[in-house]
Amino acid sequence: QVRLVESGGGLVQAGGSLRLSCATSIRTFVTYGMGWFRQAPGKEREFVAAINWNGGTTYYADSVKGRFTISRDNARNSVYLQMNSLKPEDTAVYYCNALRDYTNYTPVFGSWGQGTQVTVSS
Repeated sequence: QVRLVESGGGLVQAGGSLRLSCATSIRTFVTYGMGWFRQAPGKEREFVAAINWNGGTTYYADSVKGRFTISRDNARNSVYLQMNSLKPEDTAVYYCNALRDYTNYTPVFGSWGQGTQVTVSS
């Protein structure tokens, strides 16, 4: 059973920053692209950002492009999301997962972590 443990969320004012972390137990972590997703209350989970196996290529949802930066540390089996210029509409629970593809950003693991809550006040 793969473990995905997200952390780093919190309450921040609009314009502020947070850095999320996702520690995984994926043994072959280096072979996977990784992604961040988020789910706001009453909405479906949506793609936020992705990074390929060596960090050389990144992908972002239009809503976060230029504000968020995804990175990874293969030695620590971890992926990160630096979030700057936060907006109230970024409020959501944030999750990470490995990815099957970079077209639909299909998650690999059906079992998600507990996520980390990000709340941005106006």
